Amino acid sequence: MMKRIGRYTIAFEDAPAIVGYGAVAGKKESEGPLGENFDKLFYDAYMGQDSFEKAESLLQQEAVSAALKRAEKTAEDVDFIFAGDLLNQCISSSFGLKEFNIPYLGQYGACSTMAQGLIMAAMTVSGGAARCSACVTSSHFCTAERQYRYPLEYGGQRTPTAQWTVTGSGCCVLASEGKAPRITAATVGRIADLGITDLNNMGAAMAPAAAETIVDFFRDTGTRPRDYNLILTGDLGLVGSRCLYDLLAEEGLEIKGRHNDCGLMIFDRSVQDVHSGGSGCGCAASVLCSSILPKMLDGKLENILFIATGALMSPLSAQQGNSIPAVAHLVNIVCG
Repeated sequence: MMKRIGRYTIAFEDAPAIVGYGAVAGKKESEGPLGENFDKLFYDAYMGQDSFEKAESLLQQEAVSAALKRAEKTAEDVDFIFAGDLLNQCISSSFGLKEFNIPYLGQYGACSTMAQGLIMAAMTVSGGAARCSACVTSSHFCTAERQYRYPLEYGGQRTPTAQWTVTGSGCCVLASEGKAPRITAATVGRIADLGITDLNNMGAAMAPAAAETIVDFFRDTGTRPRDYNLILTGDLGLVGSRCLYDLLAEEGLEIKGRHNDCGLMIFDRSVQDVHSGGSGCGCAASVLCSSILPKMLDGKLENILFIATGALMSPLSAQQGNSIPAVAHLVNIVCG
């Protein structure tokens, strides 16, 4: 069962449980602070495939397989899978998941796709349309760079505000029963656009959307930042996180002591050349599924807010000089 709280938030009275999760990543991610937490690591960007795009599809296959194994379920047990990625027409998802033969609903929320997928999966389980649903998303540095920016061979310089697209994937399996972290509420974000046009400053473009969704959630629920162990955004990076603090301060909210960002967690900025941090659909998804959910199962985290942010531009809109609209979706995950 579901009910609306306030204007923008949904409460799941029969809170769906995240009974399985899986995360895989590439070489650069293996060298970061979370490297040992992934279910599988690939040290070759091609991953044994003949294109980077096929390699990204493999990331999703491996993440789904790991999540199903942890959930002790098979593909036949899953009623819906919600999947998306950064590539045109979400080809990493459609090509990667076709062999599972699970009813498929493609999603595009850019880097907000993991939160969007969790919300959709939770709705189907809580509403009784599914006994078990899954969500997965991915990104790959090489596929994203040549679609959105320059061919890798070009060797273009990156600005200090730029973020490094994560090569990785994360998957969650949700069911109505199970002793696992549960999704108790969600806030679906609205599109925010403050006129940012710089493709190398995604943090600044997405921070207003994150702030708006966080404010909506606190207003709808009557809670405050102190009520949560962790407020996790993905992926604002260093620049976007600082923007978020300023925007929330204008609303009387202080989250610094409880906030972290997936783009800051997955890499070590002091030794890895990632400038403002990590980004990409696979960033928030792989951090959630490799680091955060295990900590919840271990009792180190009990009540978190997961806010994934996405820049809703395309190569065409960027070439035409349009600004970058963004959206952020929030999921409240509680253990116990």
